[in-house]
Amino acid sequence: MDQALAVEAKFKALSPRLDEATLRLWAAAEARSLGRGGVSVVAKVVGLSRTTVYAGLAEIEAAGTTQNKSSKAAAQLVVATATHKRVRAPGGGRKRLVDIDASLLADLDALVEPTSRGDPMSALRWTCKSTTRLASELAARGHRVSQRTVCDLLARLNYSLQSVRKTREGGQHEDRDAQFHYIAAMVTKFQRQRQPVISVDTKKKELIGDFKNAGREWQPKAQPEQVRVHDFIDDALGKVAPYGVYDVTANVGWVSVGIDHDTAEFAVQSIRHWWFEMGRPMYTRAKRLLITADCGGSNGYRVRLWRLQLQRLADELGLEIQVCHFPPGTSKWNKIEHRMFCHITNNWRGRPLLSRQVVVQLIGSVTTEQGLRVQAALDENTYEPGIKVSDAELAAINLRPDDFHGEWNYRVSPRQTCQRG
Repeated sequence: MDQALAVEAKFKALSPRLDEATLRLWAAAEARSLGRGGVSVVAKVVGLSRTTVYAGLAEIEAAGTTQNKSSKAAAQLVVATATHKRVRAPGGGRKRLVDIDASLLADLDALVEPTSRGDPMSALRWTCKSTTRLASELAARGHRVSQRTVCDLLARLNYSLQSVRKTREGGQHEDRDAQFHYIAAMVTKFQRQRQPVISVDTKKKELIGDFKNAGREWQPKAQPEQVRVHDFIDDALGKVAPYGVYDVTANVGWVSVGIDHDTAEFAVQSIRHWWFEMGRPMYTRAKRLLITADCGGSNGYRVRLWRLQLQRLADELGLEIQVCHFPPGTSKWNKIEHRMFCHITNNWRGRPLLSRQVVVQLIGSVTTEQGLRVQAALDENTYEPGIKVSDAELAAINLRPDDFHGEWNYRVSPRQTCQRG
């Protein structure tokens, strides 16, 4: 970030005096002085393509100046070389594709978004589709674009090349990608209708007490906080199970910090808390609610109690509840994971979670530059594990499966008209 600011400051000072050839060579010299990643930094700040910066580097190499790394000497080289270069008139040259083809960026983002990973609100975002395949799909939609241009456009959309990460959690279902597209279409539909869309999940259980927590924070030198050597559970404090509800549209979240079992009853109770504390004030005209969830755990698609509790919630709120589960082995793709839980983990890194109230306070203090706001509360209720739902109770649920993978996608409607309070 500091490098980019320095380059931007130089560019603003020099830009009135730089013509096309001079700008190309100056940008190349700056990129070379920055070392690894310099081309990307300079290209983004100056507004040139990476190809143009590389062309400038080639010119410098050809001039036999590869050993000159000082900015002053590089500037002298630019001035000397530019006098021998043809310069186009202002406004000359080929226009950028995004200026000619207004829908190109939007169509590319639409192709990538349903299968993207990482946080869409930061630069840490990547896709499993190759640029060659994306170029081919864009061509099928009527866009004249090359693979190299797709690379540049992805960078403009804040995608970046990433190394291998542990993301495959199990076997891959044959309709995995189709389900991602189905969820993306459903989310878009609800948002256009101004209906609430939430992503839910249980965060990893945390030990309460003076235990080591991963990460580091600033402390007086040589005075680290002292914690226990062994992570044996404290019988008095136990563990907490934070269940999160993330509003995909409003970028706000709710976390119920449970002290008992992580059951479907606890999961739906957390959604109920979110609705009364955050959801209802924002969606005063809501008639439907979309929930995106993992396929397993307390909110799994095979959990009978989950569906029974959703029915009770629908009856209470008078809302039709649409549920879309992520396919097996893709829990880390759930929005709540990389839009809220990661920031919670980062906020308490290196800090022992000494009490339940500390957990609530640390979660509630989470904010981001993109405006994320989180509320949290302690849920001291007890939730009995292993509750059985009979076939008769299951049959009484007003549940309608969708045509596409009804086991993953279904809606629960109120059994009677309720007066929402």
